Amino acid sequence: MSTEFAEHTPGAATRRSSSAVARPRLAFLGVGWIGRHRMEAIVADGRGQVVGFADASREAAEQTRELAPEACVAETLEDLLDLSPDGVVIATPSALHAAQAIRALESGAAVFCQKPLARTREETASVVAAARAADRLLGVDLSYRHTAAMREIREIVASGDIGEVYAIDLVFHNAYGPDKSWFRDPVLSGGGCVIDLGIHLVDLALWTLGFPAVTGVTSRLYAQGKPLAPRPGVVEDYAIAQIELEGRAVARLACSWNLPAGRDAVIEASFHGTRGGAALRNVDGSFYAFVAERFEGTRSTTLAAPPDAWGGRAAVAWTRRLAAGGRYDPQIERMTDVAAILDSIYGR
Repeated sequence: MSTEFAEHTPGAATRRSSSAVARPRLAFLGVGWIGRHRMEAIVADGRGQVVGFADASREAAEQTRELAPEACVAETLEDLLDLSPDGVVIATPSALHAAQAIRALESGAAVFCQKPLARTREETASVVAAARAADRLLGVDLSYRHTAAMREIREIVASGDIGEVYAIDLVFHNAYGPDKSWFRDPVLSGGGCVIDLGIHLVDLALWTLGFPAVTGVTSRLYAQGKPLAPRPGVVEDYAIAQIELEGRAVARLACSWNLPAGRDAVIEASFHGTRGGAALRNVDGSFYAFVAERFEGTRSTTLAAPPDAWGGRAAVAWTRRLAAGGRYDPQIERMTDVAAILDSIYGR
């Protein structure tokens, strides 16, 4: 435990209850770009207070100190839990998520975790079970749900204005790929572009349609243009999958890293119904700017367009629910549905 942490640790800290808390005391485990960005959003919203943070990178910790100068700088999750936080925000490598989330939940803290919540359905179910047993709020940073564009599309679909949705086209091509080596280790990551990028699109499709039952999944995975056998020792950098849903709907997924797509990224989620369609599309290859359109024959109408500062909304929404006394929400069990589809894509 660092000297600075010891100097700032309350002598008789006690765990706060899950009743309404004006400003939940939050600890951040992992403050790289994503973790720090989520902290910035929560601090700007003013609903949560940062009591501590930890990161294996000294540089990341130093950068975060400027954002939260009053917070304790810790070395481990256990150090953070000694601060008796109301919630823990986790932004660490995927292989660590499940164990860290379970430990935090069992200590009495709520958890907000980067995606994926875990690498497999089995691991995901174990985290959800821990949240249920502890009666603590568990959130996952599936941030695209919080774009203005996707909110408009979900409302259009739910209203029935485009009729019965029977086809969903999902695309996420990242021209660059991840910059951390652990992403390309199947043990540490749980997979490649599907679990990194495709998870967002699979979640959006199920969330928009109200989580219908899945009746079948087929897929093909590639690494550097070569098809991968089941349970390969390398992660995929290109994948296609077909997800058959209860009724007659089918979702088609394509995602990749390092694909020469002529732009930084291609991100799309299109919903085709019996009376029209609606689609989310990124603008000019941007990772952050999205437009939503409604289609009627050959005509299109814009539903939402940039600017839209959506990146930290999931974290802020979780913090607000925690401040209002939010406890375990059974909706988090849907994460096991998403994880089950990814398992099927990977042939697990």
